[in-house]
Amino acid sequence: MGRGKIEIKRIENTTNRQVTFCKRRNGLLKKAYELSVLCDAEVALIVFSSRGRLYEYANNRHLMGEALSSMTVKELKQLENRLEKGISRIRSKKNELLFAEIEYMQKREVDLQNDNMYLRAKITENERAQQQMGMLPAPEYDVMPGFDSRNFLQVNLMDSSHHYSHQEQTALQLG
Repeated sequence: MGRGKIEIKRIENTTNRQVTFCKRRNGLLKKAYELSVLCDAEVALIVFSSRGRLYEYANNRHLMGEALSSMTVKELKQLENRLEKGISRIRSKKNELLFAEIEYMQKREVDLQNDNMYLRAKITENERAQQQMGMLPAPEYDVMPGFDSRNFLQVNLMDSSHHYSHQEQTALQLG
């Protein structure tokens, strides 16, 4: 049983239009891939969304480092520039995501430290209330000070050249 035919015209509902765009774009990319594999064809596809986003597919062997012997020096230089720009965009996006994750984790750390201080204060308050009611003896120990992140080594997460063993990290934290 086949699907019914639809009238080809602009979809007025923006949500439906976006869903249709995504589904049809993915179908088109899949067909381009299938054509390139099944028929050993060179296929390149470029799609721009209504917001100007670029979606592309290319199976050109040159991008994979194959069939380079037939290329001129000028063509090789252009290919090299395209690859370097692509790598630059990938690294930029990766760094953007890493920095966003670090920022999120730092905010999470502050929230957890605040929660910890609040809970410590509540515990102290409850202990004092119980002491005043004569339910607990006075503590024979000093209350542990709050966590201070300045006592710990700050590690640059973006620099992969710092690999310390557990003993080295402990020594650095204590020193």
